[in-house]
Amino acid sequence: MMLAEQMTLAEEFSNEWRSRLKAELPEQSAACHESIVRWLIGEDVSRFADLNPTQRQIVEQAMDYRYRILRQRYLGMSPERAYKGLIQRLSNLFLIRNKIRTWIALSRDRQRSVVDVLEEVIQELLQNDRYMQQQVTWIARCTRDTRLRNALLLASTEEYCLRPIRNQPLLCYRFVNYLRRSQKGGMTQVPADDFIRLVSQEVAPDDSEGAVSLLDARAVSEYQDAQAAEEQQELRNTVQQRFEAYLLEKKVDPCAVDWLRLYLQGRSQEAIAKELNMDVKQVYRLREKISYHATRVFAPKAQPDLVSTWLGNESES
Repeated sequence: MMLAEQMTLAEEFSNEWRSRLKAELPEQSAACHESIVRWLIGEDVSRFADLNPTQRQIVEQAMDYRYRILRQRYLGMSPERAYKGLIQRLSNLFLIRNKIRTWIALSRDRQRSVVDVLEEVIQELLQNDRYMQQQVTWIARCTRDTRLRNALLLASTEEYCLRPIRNQPLLCYRFVNYLRRSQKGGMTQVPADDFIRLVSQEVAPDDSEGAVSLLDARAVSEYQDAQAAEEQQELRNTVQQRFEAYLLEKKVDPCAVDWLRLYLQGRSQEAIAKELNMDVKQVYRLREKISYHATRVFAPKAQPDLVSTWLGNESES
């Protein structure tokens, strides 16, 4: 009975993804769609057993997260360009870049670049990491198309490297493991005290992948929060620019745009009055005038909830 339930949910997810891929990737073949669906669903359908609504949402978000990485970064790109993009994105991570630069500065081989070292870490990850080896095997079963295999593998690698473990990307811990093996094998000698300092943090062991599930709620949540914050900020900037143009066009007040910018920075009315060299009572009257235009005239045409939050309810405070 449980197996049937798992298969039913897996089939439900599969059908939903087939429809979505057909709509969003019409340029790709049906075989390509099917391979992506298999990759997203995964080999182990037992993870779909007894999912409550919250767990199901996490599963759906996790699959959507991987799909976005694939679609936005790798699908349809040449292998060379896709790989270069992966290395560039990972090398731009502040924590990992600083760790590698510190290690290079302390080692005898100072001619190496961050990219050189990072490529070695990724290569070791693909060869020795149990989870990534499982991914390689599963991707090979999902498709025979070498170009698609490459895209799926790079997407899996990026998603895995960025998983948050104790407030750091998993890649940071894999780099520390790489350092330990390099030092033990005599590949690159770093003074003992400096090496101890480099690896003194707690390290996630290589066989800990089971504890960092693909369905890591925190990873998905952080990704969703970041996406939402970015979209909200873009929306806020757009609406602000449009409202500033409106204030200028309607000639609401010579200081209206300046007041709006200061207000959205969190300044108090008293601070704004001082900045604009105005009487506090004048600033309060200006606030009421701008709030009226924002909530009664401008807002109905552009994101009323957002404008109301800025200048409607808050204007009572």
